Amino acid sequence: MLIGVPKEIKPQENRVGLIPACVRELTRRGHEVIVEQGAGQGIGATDAHYRNAGARIEADVDALFRAAELIVKVKEPLQVERKRLSPGQALFTYLHLAADKVLTDEVVQSGATSIAYETVTSPEGGLPLLAPMSEIAGRMSVQAAANCLETHHRGKGVLLGGAVGVEPSNVVILGGGIVGSNAASMALGLGASVTVIDRSAHVLRALNARFGDRLKTAFPFRETISRLLETADCVIIGVLVPGAAAPRLVLASDLKTMKPGSVLVDVAIDQGGGAETSRPTTHAEPTYVIDDIVHYCVANMPGAVARTSTYALNNATLPFVLDLADMGVEKALRTNVHLRRGLNAYRGELTNDDVAHALGLTARAPESALAEAA
Repeated sequence: MLIGVPKEIKPQENRVGLIPACVRELTRRGHEVIVEQGAGQGIGATDAHYRNAGARIEADVDALFRAAELIVKVKEPLQVERKRLSPGQALFTYLHLAADKVLTDEVVQSGATSIAYETVTSPEGGLPLLAPMSEIAGRMSVQAAANCLETHHRGKGVLLGGAVGVEPSNVVILGGGIVGSNAASMALGLGASVTVIDRSAHVLRALNARFGDRLKTAFPFRETISRLLETADCVIIGVLVPGAAAPRLVLASDLKTMKPGSVLVDVAIDQGGGAETSRPTTHAEPTYVIDDIVHYCVANMPGAVARTSTYALNNATLPFVLDLADMGVEKALRTNVHLRRGLNAYRGELTNDDVAHALGLTARAPESALAEAA
């Protein structure tokens, strides 16, 4: 199979779809890999590294897209990239379609077989391709919050861990999954007072067993959320409904009851955001202020630690890329139910119910679409 790895063009996105070690795994199995010139620059992987791994370097990205049977990326294709997709081609990347109808329409209309990292599952029931980035984003969310709380970033001027004779900051985390548990670990490590809100008693018990009485837990009753927001110095939103739009747990009216200079870090922004006032930002301009609350809503947080996050992502994606290449896309999707759950668009049809529900569209079952094409 001929596999294309274009350079990411989303602002401040320095990750890359395949590292040289993964390219070598593919080429030694007889596959051809074309890497866009400079694609690995952000992680310190030179064109020479890719050549040594067996890749061909291509300066013309349009030629790369025309030639490739499978495109392996990191972020959702921007409009110029969507125009390069073609029927019969496969795309393997993060898509996050539920937050963007234009993106969804154009991905579907391209006719490409589009497989989303974030909806691929595992035998254990998790999301193995989302997990490493959620882990990193959860840890980064606390770093971002600590930075935004500083006075020169329009925060209230407090240290997460406080000081001798000065109380630590109150951190409220919405969602106790991978993002939330990693955020809690970092915030507790810095000495903050931390409360995690989650609807699952199982999740809260697991967090209690891990962190003990250092961590406070709560269920997401509206009254409870409102009360905790009033005393929070920092709110981290890490809620996730796989493939679907994030639930809006922080209302616009909540901001008026929060302490001026408090910080809201919305890690769920890729799925539309967990606050009514959230909108995507970039690493170049990461924050904005509404009602004296600093909002940090960077849509590709792990891109700031491109080397760490690229290697973590490739560790997870490589087995699936090998399946797609070795068996062929169609056979791999029919054979591997967990990969098939990642199928979001196929031959001009939407194939994910959660995306369809979020956008008011209609989806076809992946099994049905694949069977008809057989």
